[in-house]
Amino acid sequence: MSKKVLRQQVRDILAAIPPEQLQHRSALACQLLCEQEEYRRAQTLMIFLSTTHEVDTQQLAQRAWADGKTVLAPRVTWDQRRMLPIEIQSLGSDVEEGYMGIREPAEGMPVPVSELDLVVVPGLAFDEQGNRLGRGRGFYDRFLAHPDFRGTACALALEEQIVSTIPLGPGDVAVDMLVTDVRVRRFPR
Repeated sequence: MSKKVLRQQVRDILAAIPPEQLQHRSALACQLLCEQEEYRRAQTLMIFLSTTHEVDTQQLAQRAWADGKTVLAPRVTWDQRRMLPIEIQSLGSDVEEGYMGIREPAEGMPVPVSELDLVVVPGLAFDEQGNRLGRGRGFYDRFLAHPDFRGTACALALEEQIVSTIPLGPGDVAVDMLVTDVRVRRFPR
C-alpha cells in the first residue's frame, strides 16, 4: 500500500471519531505518557500543537508546566524546511495560527536541539517497529535526525493509528516509543 493511500485511510478513521471521544482518549494517552520514566526524567520537552483530528496535547502541556518542566513547540521555517523548538508558557498568548492553519509559537528564541530530553511526535500512522507515517513533508524526520538530538522521540496517538506496516523511504526516522490511549510500546535502538 502506498503512503498516499494509507494517509487517506487513517485520516478517514480519525475524522470518524466524535470530538468528545477524541478528547477523552487524548486525556488517556497524555496521562499514560506522564506515568512513564521518560517523561518523569525530562526537564525540557517539545510537544506538537495538535490539529482537529489529532491527539490533543493541551493537557500534556498543562501537566508539564504544573510539573515544572520547560515546554517547547515547533515553529516552522518553510523556506528552510526546518522546525525550530521555541519555548511556550501558555497555549493562548504564546501561540498563533501559522501557515496552513498550523498553530505554532508566536515568537521566541530557538532552544538548542541538544537540550531536548523528550520530543512528542505526531503522525498519521505507526507500526509495531516504531516507524511513523507523517503528513509527507519530512519536518519531523529531519528534526529527529539532527546529530545533536539525543533525547527520546515519543509518538502520541490513538490505537486505531497502529498499522501492520509503514512503507519506508530513505529519510524516514523511527521513534523510540509510542504511547496510545491503550498502551506504551518501546523500540530499543
